[in-house]
Amino acid sequence: MKKIWLFIAAITILSCKDDKKSDFTVISGEITNHRGSEITFKMPSNKEFNEVVQVSGDGKFLDTLLIETGIYTFQYGRNRTEIYVGAGNNLTMNFDANDFENTLTFSGKGSEMSTYLFEKQKTEKKLLGEDNSIYKLDEAAYVAKVKEIKNTLEKLVSLGKGIDNDFEDKEKRNLNYTYLTRLNNYQIFHSHYAQKPDFKTSEGFLKELDAVTYDSEEDFLFSPDYRTLVTNYYRRKASELERKEQIDGDVAFIKIVGALEKPTMKNDLIYERVKYAFTYSDDLEPLYKQFMASSTNEAHKKEITESYNKFKTVAKGQPSPKFIDYENYAGGKTSLDDLKGNYVFINVWATWSSPSPREMNSFKDLETTYAGKNIKFVSISVDRAADYDKWKKVVDENKFAGIHLFADAAMESSFIQEYFIKITPRYILVDPVGNIVNANAPRPSSSKLKRTFSELNI
Repeated sequence: MKKIWLFIAAITILSCKDDKKSDFTVISGEITNHRGSEITFKMPSNKEFNEVVQVSGDGKFLDTLLIETGIYTFQYGRNRTEIYVGAGNNLTMNFDANDFENTLTFSGKGSEMSTYLFEKQKTEKKLLGEDNSIYKLDEAAYVAKVKEIKNTLEKLVSLGKGIDNDFEDKEKRNLNYTYLTRLNNYQIFHSHYAQKPDFKTSEGFLKELDAVTYDSEEDFLFSPDYRTLVTNYYRRKASELERKEQIDGDVAFIKIVGALEKPTMKNDLIYERVKYAFTYSDDLEPLYKQFMASSTNEAHKKEITESYNKFKTVAKGQPSPKFIDYENYAGGKTSLDDLKGNYVFINVWATWSSPSPREMNSFKDLETTYAGKNIKFVSISVDRAADYDKWKKVVDENKFAGIHLFADAAMESSFIQEYFIKITPRYILVDPVGNIVNANAPRPSSSKLKRTFSELNI
């Protein structure tokens, strides 16, 4: 009933406002062969955005969303497409969950852009082909192919009925950014898929990128590929500053981007950088100070301050969070306290994250090199309980070194949560009394790790 009244209210307001765009969108539709109670809407330009719409028992959905104009990702189970919503739009989506690609239709005010985006998705998928075979093409053939994709999609948006000029202009720029991004990716992807590790593109291959300007907030908000190009550009600038001033790379990035005059672009870029840098930085203080001096977004500053205060709990010298009675591959249970009196180098990993053979072999080498020293090497698997047998098999077949433990609740284990671990692998170094030496220790193959061991007289 609440949804119906929201819909009636929306239509009423729309009929009353003929000189000002409304700031909400009505989303409705019906799903045939439905099997799921939720639809999610996400925004490529805002990773924090996640709106959920409920699907009723008869497969119908209706909601009024207070969201900004832009491109969103619509997902229902495995069915996924981009949609475009504008202020005051009334978008209806109908489809068969068993045949999404052939049955999805859009109607209502502003639906033309969503229809284009869905046709774009199908056309691009067909032109790109399967199994990343496009990256096996030689240089000339690859350029011809990505130009063909760009030109085909430009015609598609130009011929789309009801597409407004503003959207068409932005989308054509977006298609060019996608083309340039694909050029930029070719060397590394061709090297991998064509199995040519020493492959380099020809001189001038990326000359078209010279025409890109990196200060358009409009394109930054509309085009994920422009955002990628901008991010990569400022990463390169930050690397230059890092080498010149011998400062931390993340601090250098925030310092460079923090000088931009475009507030939305500046604030979004440094917010995304510091949010993830906190999870691996071994020196939070300068990172936090540079962010606070650079950002002008009060909501971001409040959130990052809260994160900073949390991450300080796993700073150097703080008591380490503990794992208790984790199952030991060799038999029995093991807790962190059982290892007191030794330094403990911890590798947090999982079979689903494809453990690097190089790092695992380096882990073996470390245990051999430091045998008899006051250090223990521990690997903690955060695999799900359902993958328990897979964990044992991987450890057995690879004869990995060190003590192997199985976390009690995968990524939800208190030890993992208290260290704020979001991705694996993650390396941690704890001292003989149980205090943190480094919550984001260097990887096993790193010469920096051996220097750290030397400095600690291990």
